[in-house]
Amino acid sequence: MTGVLFLLFLLFMLLGLPIAFAIGASTLIALHAQGVPLMVVTQQMFQGINSFALVAVPMFILTGDLMAQGKISEKLVNFADALFGFLKGGLAIVSVMAGMFFAAISGSGAATTAAVGSTLVPELKRKGYDPASSASLIAASGTIGVVIPPSVPMIIYAVIAQESVAKLFLSGFLPGLAMGIGLMMIAIIQAYRRNYPKGTPLSLRTIWVTLRSASWGLMTPVIILGGIFSGIFTPSEAAVVAVNYALIVSLFIYRDLTLRQIYTILLRSAMTTSVIMLVIAMSAVLSWTLSSWQVPSQLAATVLSYSSNPYMIMLLVVAVILITGIFIETASALIILTPVLLPLVTQIGIDPIHFGLIIVVGLAIGMITPPVAINLYVASSVTQLPLEQITRAIIPYLLVLIGVLMLVVYLPMMI
Repeated sequence: MTGVLFLLFLLFMLLGLPIAFAIGASTLIALHAQGVPLMVVTQQMFQGINSFALVAVPMFILTGDLMAQGKISEKLVNFADALFGFLKGGLAIVSVMAGMFFAAISGSGAATTAAVGSTLVPELKRKGYDPASSASLIAASGTIGVVIPPSVPMIIYAVIAQESVAKLFLSGFLPGLAMGIGLMMIAIIQAYRRNYPKGTPLSLRTIWVTLRSASWGLMTPVIILGGIFSGIFTPSEAAVVAVNYALIVSLFIYRDLTLRQIYTILLRSAMTTSVIMLVIAMSAVLSWTLSSWQVPSQLAATVLSYSSNPYMIMLLVVAVILITGIFIETASALIILTPVLLPLVTQIGIDPIHFGLIIVVGLAIGMITPPVAINLYVASSVTQLPLEQITRAIIPYLLVLIGVLMLVVYLPMMI
């Protein structure tokens, strides 16, 4: 019956159904065929979203939207430019640094790509940078948005795996930094190959002025992560504090948002949250179904019967994660894969926090691999470039991110 369920799921996806409805319809048909009372479906949907930790999801989404809509992203870019703009190809490095700064605020790859792209693309064009390469770099930098905390996918994984959100957040710093350094190295190589110009000369005064201007935005991750790791508040409470801080900064300090704009942001954040919560609820039914059919334990037994080598098994797991990320959006893939793969990897001695980082980084790469590739679509929209051009230019950055993923898999000290 498991095969029938997944065939139905693939069929509904090919027919163009939204992911939540494809999951829900295929699971409903499979359960109904086995005579399971449909009341179980509503119970499992409610159980799937009945978690205090998930309160953080809409709050972090709203925080990211508030920061992106206002001038905070622009001020972060100006600060990064003051630090690195004097280098050859410095504006490309600034793209990555700005992505890392904004990643520590938004928790979303698409929001990071949109915020950095809308601010930097005009300047990149003016300085003569290759448009497709610039767009692909910004899209690749956006993947860091779900690795450096706060991270919405990490929260979702923590809820499913019943692990600590704070520990997952803590595990994301080094891999996020490694992703950023890897992308900057490729950007520097391309800058010398294409003879990109140097930016503004290094000036301590400019650094100080832009730091003062960006300090309110830079304080956001300090408040969020400092509060969580010091034990002052939980991740969910930190998300609420972050929203209030973003509102105060945008309305009363920078004064760059109107009440009408805030209404639009609230509406957009609510719609995004609704989609995510519906996917979580539907996927919870699928997870319960697979667990009741003992699919995870059967999968683990089957794989271990062929090989007990943890390195080979993890290579297979990574391949499954990367392939799934190509076709399915991050949150959906996370909810589908975690209940199936987590029992397998724990049997070969992989810590659940370590695996959480692996699956988040792996699915983040899916944000720049078509056909789903949400970051590429955002970059295409911001730059007005055809998706095909950006896709060709993304390959060097994609290889770097896969290399970082391999380091995360086989070097546990990175967490």
